[in-house]
Amino acid sequence: MDKAPSFLLTAAAPSAAALGVLRAQAALFAFDRLAQSACAFASEVAQVVGCGECAVGLLADGTIAIAGTSAAAELDPRSAAAAALTAAMHEACDQARGIAWPVAREADHAIAQAQRQLAGRGAAASVPLVDGTRIVGALTVVRHDPIPFGPDDLLLLEEIAGFCGPVLEMRRKLHRTWRERVRDALREGVARLGAGRRGWIVAGVTVCVLAAPLPWRVSAPARLEGAVQRAVVAASDGYLQQVNVRPGDRVKAGQVLAELASQDLELERQRRESELRQHETAFRAAQARYDRPQMVAAQAKAAEAEAMLSLAQAQLERARAVAPFDGVVIKGDLSQTLGAPVQRGETLMVIAPDNDFRLILEVDEADIAAIQVGQRGEVALASRPGEPLGFEVRRIVPVSSSSEGRNFFEVEGRLQDPSGALRPGLAGIAKVHIGWRPLAMLLAHRPAAWLRMAWWGLVP
Repeated sequence: MDKAPSFLLTAAAPSAAALGVLRAQAALFAFDRLAQSACAFASEVAQVVGCGECAVGLLADGTIAIAGTSAAAELDPRSAAAAALTAAMHEACDQARGIAWPVAREADHAIAQAQRQLAGRGAAASVPLVDGTRIVGALTVVRHDPIPFGPDDLLLLEEIAGFCGPVLEMRRKLHRTWRERVRDALREGVARLGAGRRGWIVAGVTVCVLAAPLPWRVSAPARLEGAVQRAVVAASDGYLQQVNVRPGDRVKAGQVLAELASQDLELERQRRESELRQHETAFRAAQARYDRPQMVAAQAKAAEAEAMLSLAQAQLERARAVAPFDGVVIKGDLSQTLGAPVQRGETLMVIAPDNDFRLILEVDEADIAAIQVGQRGEVALASRPGEPLGFEVRRIVPVSSSSEGRNFFEVEGRLQDPSGALRPGLAGIAKVHIGWRPLAMLLAHRPAAWLRMAWWGLVP
C-alpha cells in the first residue's frame, strides 16, 4: 500500500509525537475511497506507535463497524478476530476513555476485559475517536509481544484520535449512500424541531398519528358467478326448431329449453314400430303352426326391431334439451337462429343455479402476497352499492392473468349470506380484511414497492 506524503515543517523541528499525528492525519487524504484511507491511516498509526496490528472502527446506529486495518488481508466482519476488535472498541467508547492492557496508568481503574481478551499474551489498547464532543468511532492497536503500551503511547493514540476523528467523520459522511443521507437529514431535522417544547409536541403528535393502527383492506374488482355452470349440448345433429327460454330466464329441472326438428326421428320410430309388429305377427303365425325354426327366427328379428325402436325413441327424446336443475340461463340466445343446423356436442345454453354463487376477485399481483385462505371481506355490487355482502376466501388460483395492462390473480370467495336478488354476472368492488397496520405503513407500502422495483430495474 502506498505511503501517505509527510508534511514539511520549516518553522521549527517538531517533536516525534507531533510528526506522528501529522503523518496519521495526512494518510487519511492519500486516497479517495474511505476504505483505502482507513487502511492507510491504520498502517501509519501502527508504524508510529510501533505495534503489529492496528484497526479503525466507525460508529453508526450504536454499532461499530471496522473501516480498515493495517493487515494486508481483508478482515472478515463475521470472524472471531473482527468480533474481538469491535468488542475492544466498544469497551473504549462506552467508557469514553483510552484503555490499555496491561494497564498503562497506575491510577487507571477502567474496565479492560475486552482489551485483555484481545491482547492474549501481548498487549492491546483502544481509544475513542471524537468529533468535537461526540464519539464517532474507535482506534485499536495490538502488540503480539509482551511489551505493554506505556502512558506516552496511550497519550499519543489519544492525540491521534483527537486530530483524526473529525477527518474520519467527514470522510464517512462524504461516502454515505443516498438512504443514509436521507436518514441522517431526517434525524437532524427532528433534532432541530425538538429544540423547543412545541417541537416535541408536534413530533409526538406526528409519531402517534403515523403509528396509529388502522384496518388494512385489499381492494379488487369482483364478479359474481354461479357455483356450478352446466352446459346444455345438442345430443345429435339436426336443425333448431323451437327455443323456449333466453338468457336471464329462470328455469325448473326438467323444463324443455329448446327442441330440434324431429320429423326424421319420428318417421324412424314409426318404421321400427311397424317392423316390430310384423315380426310379432310372424312369430304368432309360426307358433300356431308349431313351426319351431320359424318361431326362433321371428323372435330374434322382433328383439332386434324392439332394440332399434328403443334407440329411435331415445333419440327422439334427446331432441329436446331440458334443464338439469333449477337455475337461470346465463348464456345462449338462440331466438335469432331458428332453423339453423346444429352439430352433435354443440353447446346450446349454459345454466347456473340461482341460489348458490361464488365470488371471483381479481387481486393485483402487488397485493396477492397478503391474501390467505380463510380471510373475510365484503363486496359491494354495482346493483346494490349500499348493501355490502360478506364473503370468505376459499381458494387462490396460482396462475396470473393479464387484462388492460395489469397482472392479477383470481381469488375465489364464498358468500356468507346470498340474497335472492343476486344474479350471475353482477360486478362490483371487494375488500379483503388483512389486519391492523400503522398508518405510515398503509400510506407508504405501495409507493415503496414501486420505488424498489424502479430502482431494481435501473441499477445495472
